[in-house]
Amino acid sequence: MFVLEIAEFIERNYKGKVVEVGVGRNYIIADYLAKKGFEVVTTDLNPFRDSTVKDDITNPNIAIYRGSSLIYSIRPPYEIQGDIVKVAGYVGCDAIIYPLKNEIIRGGKLINFKGTSFYIFAKNKTEIKNKYNIF
Repeated sequence: MFVLEIAEFIERNYKGKVVEVGVGRNYIIADYLAKKGFEVVTTDLNPFRDSTVKDDITNPNIAIYRGSSLIYSIRPPYEIQGDIVKVAGYVGCDAIIYPLKNEIIRGGKLINFKGTSFYIFAKNKTEIKNKYNIF
């Protein structure tokens, strides 16, 4: 199941606070990471859980994202992917996007982890190059 591979990748490569944008009703990654000790913040325009923060990534409350090591999103609409990457850059963290089919903005690097492909937009390409040997 692709979400568990993404969760494992995040677990191995990040720490501390992570934010999932547009969680919807799929909390598998967020719950997995929380059980592993991460501070997980989930956001959505229409929160399903009380713990999910209502936020519009196209007009974000930056305070939600500050201090994050990663902002990630599973199958976000193409139209908001640029905003996810911009917010990640603004707060100084990486972004991971698992796109719907081939709907992906330019600038990310394709990662294949245990057969699951997704894109990483790195705050520090040199660090990521050394860590993952992908650039």
